[in-house]
Amino acid sequence: MLRDMFKKTYTKIDMKYRAGEKESARTAEEDAPVIPAGLWKKCNKCGKPIYTDDVRANFYICPKCGGYFRVHAYRRIEMIADEGSFEEWDKFMQVSNPLSFPGYEKKLAAAREKSQLNEAIVTGSCTIHGQKTVVGVCDARFLMSSMGHNVGEKITRAVERATEEKLPVILFACSGGARMQEGMVSLMQMAKTSAALKRHHEAGQLYVSVLTDPTTGGVTASFAMLGDIILAEPGALIGFAGPRVIEQTIGQKLPEGFQRAEFLVEHGFVDKIVKREELKETLAMILKLHKKPESGCLADWKTENTVDRAAFEEKEQNSSAKRAHHGSGKAAGAIRSAWDSVLLSRKADRPVATDYINAIFDDFMEFHGDRYCKDDGAIVGGIASFHGMPVTVIGQEKGKNTKDNIKRNFGMPSPDGYRKALRLMKQAETFGRPVVCFVDTPGAFCGLEAEERGQGEAIARNLFEMSDLTVPVLSIVIGEGGSGGALAMAVANEVWMMENAVYSVLSPEGFASILWKDSKRADEAARVMKMTAAELKELGIIERVIPEPEPADPETLPEIAKTMENAMEEFFEAWTQLDGKTLAERRYERFRKF
Repeated sequence: MLRDMFKKTYTKIDMKYRAGEKESARTAEEDAPVIPAGLWKKCNKCGKPIYTDDVRANFYICPKCGGYFRVHAYRRIEMIADEGSFEEWDKFMQVSNPLSFPGYEKKLAAAREKSQLNEAIVTGSCTIHGQKTVVGVCDARFLMSSMGHNVGEKITRAVERATEEKLPVILFACSGGARMQEGMVSLMQMAKTSAALKRHHEAGQLYVSVLTDPTTGGVTASFAMLGDIILAEPGALIGFAGPRVIEQTIGQKLPEGFQRAEFLVEHGFVDKIVKREELKETLAMILKLHKKPESGCLADWKTENTVDRAAFEEKEQNSSAKRAHHGSGKAAGAIRSAWDSVLLSRKADRPVATDYINAIFDDFMEFHGDRYCKDDGAIVGGIASFHGMPVTVIGQEKGKNTKDNIKRNFGMPSPDGYRKALRLMKQAETFGRPVVCFVDTPGAFCGLEAEERGQGEAIARNLFEMSDLTVPVLSIVIGEGGSGGALAMAVANEVWMMENAVYSVLSPEGFASILWKDSKRADEAARVMKMTAAELKELGIIERVIPEPEPADPETLPEIAKTMENAMEEFFEAWTQLDGKTLAERRYERFRKF
C-alpha cells in the first residue's frame, strides 16, 4: 500500500517535470535563430557541425578534424582544371543491361536522377596551368561508382583518344568495385581498361592515377593501380577486398590504418600522398616534368635553375672566408692516405644524396615504393629538372642522426630499394629522361628479410636492365661505394667519384678479415685495394674526380655542388646528343673493356 502511494506521487511529479521540459524546449525553439537549410552540415568523421561555406572554401575538408569529404566529379574537375578549359566527352551513353537483370534499369534511372550524371564517371580534356591533359573522375553518388560496361567504355575511349592525340591521362579512382548486376561483362572492363592503358604506355604517354576514398575491388585490380605515377589522398581506403570481407574471411580484427593510403605508401604501392589543396600544383609539376621536346638535348630545355642560388653563393663565400681565417685542417698539397679517404667518406657530417639533389636540381618530387612489397628508406628517388630539362634522380641515402640512420638502414638498401630504383630508371627510359644516381652505401643489406626477398636477384636485375637503358646514365660516388650494393646503381655511361670517396670490392675491414684473418689491418688493406678516386681514375674504372678543396661538409657543400653542376652540364651536352641505341652500345663497350 505504501509502495502504491509513492508510485502515484512520483508519477505526478514526473508528469509535471516532463510538461515543464517540453514547454522550455518550445520556448527555446521559438527563440532560436532560423538556420537556412544546407547552411550547416555534420562531419561524418568527427561528428561536429560545420559551416558549409567553410567546407567548400577548404577543398571539402573538415576544418575541425581535417577529414576528407567525397567530392562530386564536376567539383573535382573545378579544383584541378583551368577555368573554362574542361571539355566533356561521351556525356550520354545508352543504358547497358547485358544480363537483362530485373530492376537494374530502374536502379540506373534513380541513380541518374539523384546524381544528375549519365554514368559513374565523367571524362574529357582540360588544361592544368596551361598543359592539356585527358581526365576521368569517378563519382561515388552513382551506384558507389561501381564499374560496369559504360564506365569501362568511357575510360577506354578516353585513353584511346589520349593515345591518338599524344596526351597524358589523369584518372581519379573512387569505387566499390565491379557492378554486380552486369556479372562477367563488368569483370571484362578490368581487362579492357588495362589493355588500353598498356597501349597508351607503349606509345610513351604519361598516365597518373589518383586514388581517393574508397578505391576497392576490380577498380583497384585494374586501371587504378597501373599509373606511371600513383598518387593518393590522405587517409583514403585502398584495397582489393574490403575490410569487412577480410575480417569475415579470416575471423580477425584488422590493425589500425590497414588499407589506408599511408599503409600503401609504406608497403611500396603508392608514389606519394598529396593533400587536396596541393593537388593541382602537384599535377601541374608532374605534367611539366613529362613534357617532351623535339629532341632530348639539353639545349632544347636550356633555362637557369630557379633554386635560390644567392643563398648558396652567400653560404659559399662565408665558408671560404671562414676557411681562410682558420686555415685548413690539412696543409695545402698534403697527400691523404687511402685510410684517410675511408674515414672521410664515412664522416657523420658528410653531405648525403638529398643534399646534392636539393643543391643542384629544381622541382624535385620524391616517389616511393617498388610496387611489390615495400618502400625502402635507404634509396630516395624521383623526378626533377636540371636547367629546365627533366631528369630522374636516385640516391642511396644515409641518415644524419640516429633516428634517420635507423629509417635509412644506415644507407644499406634492401631488395625493395633496388627494385624501386630500377622502376624509376625504367620510367625515365619510357619518357626519355636522363638518369643521375648518387652512390653512397657501405654495401647491400645482408639481413634475413633481404635474403628472403631476393637480394641477389634484385642486384643482378639492376645490372641486367641498366646495361641497355636507352637514356644517358650518370653515377657519382659521393661517399662509400661498397661492393655489388654500389655497382647496382653504377652501370652508367660515366662514373664519377668525389675526391674523398671510396669504391671497393668490399670494406677494408672485410678485406683484411678474409685475406689476413685480422680486421685491425684495415688501413693496410685500404692501401693495397686501390679504392680511392685518384687510383680508380688511373685504372680507368671512373671518368672524373670531383675535387674537394676541403673535405665535404655542410659548409663546403655549395662550392662542391657548383663544381658538380658544371660537370653535369658538360655530361648532358655530350650524351643527350646520342640516340638510345648508341647510348646503350657505349655503355656496353665501357664495361666490356674490363
